Amino acid sequence: MPRFYIDPPAGDFVTLSGEDARHICRSLRMAIGETLILCDGAGTDYNGILRQADGTTATVEILSRQPSQTEPTVFIRLFQALPKGDKMEWILQKAVELGVSEVVPVLTERCISRPDEKSMDKKLARWQKIAVEAAKQCGRGHIPAVRPLVRFPEAAQMLGRMEKGLFFYEKGGLPLKEALRSHAGQIGIFIGAEGGFSPEEARLVQDAGAVCASLGSRILRCETAPLAALSAILYETGNF
Repeated sequence: MPRFYIDPPAGDFVTLSGEDARHICRSLRMAIGETLILCDGAGTDYNGILRQADGTTATVEILSRQPSQTEPTVFIRLFQALPKGDKMEWILQKAVELGVSEVVPVLTERCISRPDEKSMDKKLARWQKIAVEAAKQCGRGHIPAVRPLVRFPEAAQMLGRMEKGLFFYEKGGLPLKEALRSHAGQIGIFIGAEGGFSPEEARLVQDAGAVCASLGSRILRCETAPLAALSAILYETGNF
């Protein structure tokens, strides 16, 4: 069923315009009386019926509302050290499809990519757009936020304050299954860039309260590791 994102509605009728209205009228060629789903991007879905469409606007009547059934039961925040090139775009798209709740780009000691402020602003805008499109494509009830870039010390403190903070260190740590034995409704995962993490960064993040964890005996690429970690966590928490 077609799905569109809206601001939380104030009443029982919602008018869509712009790209969404054109998609309804021209691409989908929806007829008056057809049903669709609206989502406020914050976890609530609205079952609606098309009442009016003129090519530039479309009015939908809300028939019922309920919590989205597509969201994981666990909140997962991905701290991702900046990779080279466009790898971050791929990581974001796939992480959103899998069910990540939030993404925090991090500048670490060994990051090769070190954009200036103006370039970073453009990247953030593009990354958030990618997150929105990925959420739409896979029917997410929540649009994950891509937060502003932070430096490693701040990210370490943020990870340490989470209910369960997992620092995936290429030099080893607790097996992920063991690290997930105790239940947590909020999990942070920290993934390095191409060069991994320095020993000083590993000490700093452990001092902040996070746990070093491992994804196995093989060293995964920076674009593979976050997806492997997300998949394993979602499986272990009953979200697959």
